[in-house]
Amino acid sequence: MIRNIVFDFGGVLVDWNPEYLFKDVFQDKAELEHFLENICTPDWNEKQDAGRPLSEAIRTLQTRHPKYRNEIRLYYDKWTTMLGGPIRQNVALLNPLKANYRLFGLTNWSAETFPIAYDLYPFFGDFEGTVISGMEGLAKPDEQIYLLLLERYGLSATECLFIDDNERNTRAATALGFQTLHLNNDACLKEELKRLGIRGL
Repeated sequence: MIRNIVFDFGGVLVDWNPEYLFKDVFQDKAELEHFLENICTPDWNEKQDAGRPLSEAIRTLQTRHPKYRNEIRLYYDKWTTMLGGPIRQNVALLNPLKANYRLFGLTNWSAETFPIAYDLYPFFGDFEGTVISGMEGLAKPDEQIYLLLLERYGLSATECLFIDDNERNTRAATALGFQTLHLNNDACLKEELKRLGIRGL
């Protein structure tokens, strides 16, 4: 039986996309795509999510790509511009869910930028507990971060539903006994939860 619902944040409850910032920095769409696919890449960003200091990340990349020194610096100087705001239809489900389930967060997020988002969005206060990858030096899909969540809050994996927009992360949770929901771009979270028998919606 599901007693706990564990949410990823980016892509599930918060709209985040580097293009929101860099579409106004690069006039040429091809150069924008090149920058995000080959310079400030998802793999590079994930290292900050796993605990690498932002200053080190910027310095390393600027040394490697001096042509884009200023644009690389903007990635974190103007980081909040990448936030598109709450995904409102999903955030609206939190209060109804709290009536029947314990809510937790498990997110890959830099320890330096998460506090900024936390102050921007009051709904983060709805969670009984949250594990932030950058604060732990661990990141999904490493099984250790899921085990840390379970141990810290006294949870059983089989009683947890884990929701993430990255299938790599839901696969890792499934292997540990979590029930999981991969929320792809076409899915409606409310309908998916109803399909799984989640109460209160």
